Amino acid sequence: MNKYIKIVVAALLIIAGGYMMFFTRSLGWGIVVFLLAAIPIFLFFKNENMLLAFWQLRKQNMEKASRFLNNITDYKSQLHKSQYGYFHYLQGLTLAQDNPTKVEPLMRKALEYGLNMKHDRAMATLNLAAVAISKGRKQEGQKLLEEAKRLDSAGMMTDQIKMMKDQLKMPSMQKHMHNPNMRQRGKFF
Repeated sequence: MNKYIKIVVAALLIIAGGYMMFFTRSLGWGIVVFLLAAIPIFLFFKNENMLLAFWQLRKQNMEKASRFLNNITDYKSQLHKSQYGYFHYLQGLTLAQDNPTKVEPLMRKALEYGLNMKHDRAMATLNLAAVAISKGRKQEGQKLLEEAKRLDSAGMMTDQIKMMKDQLKMPSMQKHMHNPNMRQRGKFF
């Protein structure tokens, strides 16, 4: 649903509540309808599909979370500007296990649009560090890990950061490493 339709519904509820309170003298029902106008106003700033996706992520149900995110077809017309970053962040989290290669552009967009909470920014930079390390960009991964450590003020991701730093210390294997004793042999022997 378009975000501006919610504001129109809220305005109609406010008008109906005012009409009931002042013209029909049903003060109780007017107040109830007036208070019901707060729901579409709240959903203007916090999209219902995003709230349900967050709920499913807390329950570790990635399939349902991605299903709720897929209900948002055009994020610029359906979401408030403050939620653009969280939309890409949630998409990145749901794709992290299945398609780790698609996570990097989504997390970069999430950081560009902005995430309000420090631990969300730390998680996004940690995911970017993991992608950079897996692609062999160790210096970039090291910088991102330091930034994630700085952003993680609550200490929720210290184990993951330590594990990633240990991965950085391991020697990298070359893609085409050959056995030196096998160089003189032919194709079949």
